[in-house]
Amino acid sequence: MLVKKTMACPATLAIDGCEIREVIHPAQDPLVVPYSLAVAEVAPGTTTHPHRLQADEVYYLLEGAGRMHIEDDIQDLIAGDVVYIPANRVQWIENSGSGPLRFIALVSPPWSSTQDERVSPGA
Repeated sequence: MLVKKTMACPATLAIDGCEIREVIHPAQDPLVVPYSLAVAEVAPGTTTHPHRLQADEVYYLLEGAGRMHIEDDIQDLIAGDVVYIPANRVQWIENSGSGPLRFIALVSPPWSSTQDERVSPGA
């Protein structure tokens, strides 16, 4: 059994500019799983940087409200919503609420900095 406390996982700044806590990653945990799992947070009034990930990603919103951008598609999201982000699509999320935007990010295959590229809007 592996049990981890989210707040005990170190917070880092992701390439897209949001704060993440990598909770499950096969490169750092004694697991053989085809995904990584992180908890991310975007501060009120801010947005992540547009980026393209060479892996499929799923966001599950835990708290707050946001506006998800995937290429030219834009959707408003609230806590409890799930969004699927296909690999190789330019994406970013903005915090449209008054409090923190917190979400779980599931990436398959597991996230790697070599597969995550920051891009210019409209790229």
